Amino acid sequence: MSTHSELKSGLKSRHLTMISIAGVIGGALFIGSGSVIYNAGPAAILAYALGGALVMLIMRMLGEMAVAQPDSGSFSTYADRAIGRWAGFTVGWLYWYFWALLMGWEAYVAGKILNSWFPMVPVWGYMLLVIVSLVIVNLLDVKNYGEFEFWFALIKVVAIVLFLIIGSMAIFHLWPWGDTNAVGVTNLVSHGFMPNGFSSVVTALLGVMFAYMGAEIVTVAAAESKNPSHEIRKATKSVVWRIVLFYVGSIFITVCLIPYDNPLLKDATWGTYSVTLTALGIPEARHIVNFVVLTSVCSCFNSALYTCSRMLFSLSKRGDAHRAMSLTSRTSSPWVAVLVSSLFALLAVYLTATEKMDVYDVLMLATGTVALYVYLAIAFSQLRMRTKLEAQGKKLGFKMWCFPYLTYLVIVLIIAAIVTMIFEGTYSKEVIYTSILAAVIVLMGIIAQKFNLGTKHRQNTGAQ
Repeated sequence: MSTHSELKSGLKSRHLTMISIAGVIGGALFIGSGSVIYNAGPAAILAYALGGALVMLIMRMLGEMAVAQPDSGSFSTYADRAIGRWAGFTVGWLYWYFWALLMGWEAYVAGKILNSWFPMVPVWGYMLLVIVSLVIVNLLDVKNYGEFEFWFALIKVVAIVLFLIIGSMAIFHLWPWGDTNAVGVTNLVSHGFMPNGFSSVVTALLGVMFAYMGAEIVTVAAAESKNPSHEIRKATKSVVWRIVLFYVGSIFITVCLIPYDNPLLKDATWGTYSVTLTALGIPEARHIVNFVVLTSVCSCFNSALYTCSRMLFSLSKRGDAHRAMSLTSRTSSPWVAVLVSSLFALLAVYLTATEKMDVYDVLMLATGTVALYVYLAIAFSQLRMRTKLEAQGKKLGFKMWCFPYLTYLVIVLIIAAIVTMIFEGTYSKEVIYTSILAAVIVLMGIIAQKFNLGTKHRQNTGAQ
């Protein structure tokens, strides 16, 4: 291993295109969306549309900052520069915690699927296999990560497009097989479009934002491409149609063809796509979808490990993580950061093997509203940074729409959503646990800033 501390530009345009797509499409679309539909009814379409609109605006803000100043730390770096060191510290570590913990769950889901097919190996054994394999991928040249994501994302895109085609045929009465009730748009309104009121739509927003989390990964990855500004601009512009097509389109088809109160929708072992395709008479639909979910969770694990390692690398360069995290190998991989970021996943293997995975559930509660807090930080960062740049007379090549009004609107909406979730009660634990975690990290960031911890390393590496 070398003692270098620089990343290299190894990602191609096609890699970044698929990374931006893979970032939006997670296992939550195939499995988690079922519980959202079950709780919100057909109005789940509104939850995904509202969440999609919010992500679209957030990506536009992030794109504005990333085009102007590409950085592997992305929004953590921008929060540092725009708001203060404590903000960059908080957002960076909160985001790292989210993805580091999520890797354990992704490995667990992958292990469960593989064990259901080949039960001779225990779940924890498959988990360890997945973790070691993808850690090796991330220790190699960054182009290997890009190549894996390209093919993982391609499988997901093909699966979704086929689902949209088959579902559309059933809606227009052109699908000849399956349950005769799973045709047309009867289920869209037969039991009421919003059976549990608008509050259920707002509450569902948490599950929706969890699903959308990852769209911002492309701004991290673009820092390792030859033309970061161009790639970020292209990815930001295309996020709109991907959200509309993949998420809103899939949910619309499902609520048209399947009653929202179908108990299988909330069964995590089935998932939205499995229930719908089974009703349409697709043989072995559950196993087919499980294969897609397997590639999806492996893709998510791969992206999570990549993002965690780059976030630690950026934090280290700014003096907010140990300087060892910025060490890179001969392939320019931040190998220490990669290994440290995989620790929670290895903890999940141990807890699974000892049948104590419920401990992991408690840890996961503290990730419930990370997406909303990160997006809130992005909005505040863009508001401050745009104001600073305009005061300096700098021209921006990529801008947020209707500044500052839409930025203020996003801030108000996110705060309102968090407050509603606390008082509504369904996700109050998630909000409270995440808020406590965020408060602890904020306190650590303030201490680091007040006592200038890591300042010498920050100056030596040229971090701002």
